[in-house]
Amino acid sequence: MVVPVVPSLAQRKRQLVSDELREIALQLLARQGYDNTTVDEIAAAAGMSRRTFHRYYASKEDVVIQLLADVGDQVQTELAARPSAEPPAEALRRAVGVAIDFCSGHHDPVKMLAVVRLILGTPTLHARFLSLQAEAQAGLTGVLAARLGLPPDDLYPEMAVRMALAAFDAVLERWAASSGSLDPQELTDAAFAVLAPALRG
Repeated sequence: MVVPVVPSLAQRKRQLVSDELREIALQLLARQGYDNTTVDEIAAAAGMSRRTFHRYYASKEDVVIQLLADVGDQVQTELAARPSAEPPAEALRRAVGVAIDFCSGHHDPVKMLAVVRLILGTPTLHARFLSLQAEAQAGLTGVLAARLGLPPDDLYPEMAVRMALAAFDAVLERWAASSGSLDPQELTDAAFAVLAPALRG
């Protein structure tokens, strides 16, 4: 039996402060624009010094990148947890759906739409987003290959993951361009319906 590791009180407090700081930073960045927002402004809005800000994040870019990395980890965890008998197309659809659900902000869609548009519309952030996605691709490919009992260098899992991530990108771009009027989960269903014949492999 695996006993879960319970974070210490100090770790929980640090995580709470980090999460609150990230929320404040994202709101400012989305409202004012990436280039027009300084670390000093973020720190002041959070009621802390610049030095304290840097205890949690290396830069304002790091705030967004850490958010994206966390979502990427959730997608990989979801893919690994999908039922073993589930077809690859469905497993990938559900895994990508975790990211879509987070990015579409079912609790606060207006705020998350602004954050997504910030990432897609800021060259620095978009480049880092694509870089993180390339790293996530390798992890997802390994998970999918293991699910299918295929060697890590088999072409099918790599191509399947590449297509799933392309669908994710297309959905985010269309949702952002629609100013949130389109349903991102419906867009995801439509995108994977296009991919399904190829993913059946």
